Amino acid sequence: MGTVRPSSNRTFTQSVTLCGRRGTAEGLSRPGHDVGATTLVVVSTAVTEPTAGSRTYQVRTFGCQMNVHDSERLSGLLEEAGYRAAGEGGPADVVVFNTCAVRENADNKLYGNLGHLASVKAQHPGMQIAVGGCLAQKDRGEIVRRAPWVDVVFGTHNVGSLPTLLERARHNAQAQVEILDALEVFPSSLPAKRDSHYAGWVSISVGCNNTCTFCIVPSLRGREADRRPGDVLAEVQMLVADGVLEVTLLGQNVNSYGVQFGDRQAFGKLLRACGEIGGLERVRFTSPHPKDFTPDVIEAMAQTPNVCHQLHMPLQSGSDRVLKAMRRSYRSARYLSILAEVRAAMPDAAITTDIIVGFPGETDDDFEQTLDVVRESRFAGAFTFQYSPRPGTPAATLPGQIPPGVVAERFGRLAEVVTASTLAENQRQVGRTVELLVSAGEGRKDQASGRLTGRARDGRLVHFAPRPATPGVVDRSIRPGDVVSVAVTRAAPHHLVADDGVLTHRRTRAGDRSEEGTPLLTPGVGLGMPSLGRPARRAEPVAACG
Repeated sequence: MGTVRPSSNRTFTQSVTLCGRRGTAEGLSRPGHDVGATTLVVVSTAVTEPTAGSRTYQVRTFGCQMNVHDSERLSGLLEEAGYRAAGEGGPADVVVFNTCAVRENADNKLYGNLGHLASVKAQHPGMQIAVGGCLAQKDRGEIVRRAPWVDVVFGTHNVGSLPTLLERARHNAQAQVEILDALEVFPSSLPAKRDSHYAGWVSISVGCNNTCTFCIVPSLRGREADRRPGDVLAEVQMLVADGVLEVTLLGQNVNSYGVQFGDRQAFGKLLRACGEIGGLERVRFTSPHPKDFTPDVIEAMAQTPNVCHQLHMPLQSGSDRVLKAMRRSYRSARYLSILAEVRAAMPDAAITTDIIVGFPGETDDDFEQTLDVVRESRFAGAFTFQYSPRPGTPAATLPGQIPPGVVAERFGRLAEVVTASTLAENQRQVGRTVELLVSAGEGRKDQASGRLTGRARDGRLVHFAPRPATPGVVDRSIRPGDVVSVAVTRAAPHHLVADDGVLTHRRTRAGDRSEEGTPLLTPGVGLGMPSLGRPARRAEPVAACG
């Protein structure tokens, strides 16, 4: 490696040799495996190092809610290390990609973005690029081979290492690749910069013990690790003390929560415990798995007032033969019986799902069975996907891969059935009065239409006219985080409209915080049992106030 001169303006030629090191975190190989050395040559660059407090960052997130929450942790770590969020003008000093590996185009999206940043980085000496998340866990050192201008690669198990790896890369003028094969610390023990003042993510577990043949997540996130209930509740209480009104409990399979400490009813108990927290108005969770969905969870949902009557229940396929090939350990009749039990206990429940089209070996008859189950399920929404093979998954090598044209045709037909279902379910809401938690950034046409947007308790998106239905109803102005009630006047497949004005308006502390615009920074809640009362805050660096 070229000599690094000890000055604030450093010029160096970087020739990085990345060697596989047996059993070390910095090597590009898995422990116990060696890879050949790869030499990456970067042109000489004059680097001007800003002071730590003046360096800016941007986190770009791809993928699921788990990634969104992980990005809050990454932002919290960087804020704690003295970085500040970049503004709109000019590139950030540090750009972090938190990646997804579930879809086939995830690779193309990442490397396309990295390619765009190569020229940006060349024009901005000292800029750093970091890649984390599931794709980083999968591709490892391949990322710096394909994009030598990347400075840091870290995986799903060592999110907390990012600030150290950035500093080490700057100091050593050498790319840092650190991938661990087991969880270093539970991510919730790390600080977070929350995206919202009114709604918060709370992880209850990470990893997954299922072996679905299409899914790469278990190999990248590891086996399920559960947080202690006391830690989960301590984090929820901390958020509520900061004015948060709604929490979403997160896990790859939330209703298998408790498998690590031997309590099959732990998730239902956790929902009931959340119901005892004063000031917590809404509790959601995602995502459950049909094989672990038990009557005690349905009872807890129905009997706990602040648990929302919303359920995201992945179907994946309506064909029993395809479900077996997917290693989904339920069948269509069992799936439909779960929905019937939920609706018997909560007639107003809004149920959404995930569906994959074109799984290897799927016949026309299999697909028709899926359409039949979708029609019978009366979904309020569905995330539909065209199957794409992921290297490393059993399904990628199965015979009977479906031609893309056939998959696209089936996908279009599925979309029509889903749209008909969601529109019919939404039309049932017309004329009803619904309570909304006003949100920020969810209504793309709000500015043009003069409307605001909020989420109903059942998760439906509602665009509403912010004027009062009767004089004096609206208290000054309506802010994200406030609570309003409106009457639904019109339905569309993916949203509702309430144009007759606001019936009630309640200002909240979350609305006050949103109006102030100050970030919500929260400390981590560790693996140990929490002490009584609210966990003490860590000292927040001055740089976080920017």
